[in-house]
Amino acid sequence: MSPGSIRPISIRPAPMGTDPAILVLGIGNLLWADEGFGVRAVEAMQRDWVMSSNVQLLDGGTQGIYLVDRVRTADVLVVFDAVDYGLPPGAMKRVEGDEVPRFLGAKKMSLHQTGFQEVLALAAMLGDYPEHLLLIGVQPVELDDFGGSLRPEVKARIAPAIAMALEYLAQFGVVAQPRSDSSVDTHDLPHPSLALNAYEAGRPAPEVACRIGDERFLASLSGRAIHRGERA
Repeated sequence: MSPGSIRPISIRPAPMGTDPAILVLGIGNLLWADEGFGVRAVEAMQRDWVMSSNVQLLDGGTQGIYLVDRVRTADVLVVFDAVDYGLPPGAMKRVEGDEVPRFLGAKKMSLHQTGFQEVLALAAMLGDYPEHLLLIGVQPVELDDFGGSLRPEVKARIAPAIAMALEYLAQFGVVAQPRSDSSVDTHDLPHPSLALNAYEAGRPAPEVACRIGDERFLASLSGRAIHRGERA
């Protein structure tokens, strides 16, 4: 299925005031390697930059339809996500406006993408669709690694993705300043125990926690199957 084969949503953006409500949203699952790109991008943006109070940063995770109220209140929506564009692993691509729902649904890698398509569709139906919408996506390298972190090629795209978002937001009067202290509001971000450095440092070695299933459990299942065969 190609992006062009999906019919666009009928969009009627809500009027935007002089001080627009801006939502920067990271979606994805931290527990599945490069699936966590969107959340990690928002986390880094909050850690490194200070912006005006009309800019909210949110870890949307895999909440799907539960994000609709936050999206409905946004005049400007920026979304970070891992997206299967059919590009080389680690490639970054920006998509704007009506094209965003198409790319989120063209090649679904995760249930959260279907859920976020529904969020955008519901916001449009309710007449509160963001007037400006930007998707900054990165082609994942690896997804099938439970408990894994971003691969180097994807992690290297966090800073360029943030720079792209800040350049886009500048047209709406957003002036970002480098953060000079460590006072970061983590209310809408991952719990500190899931912060990138802590998450990577806390992962057990492969010898302790198998990357693809637990060999002890798989061996147990194999033993049961043999035992059942002997009884038969």
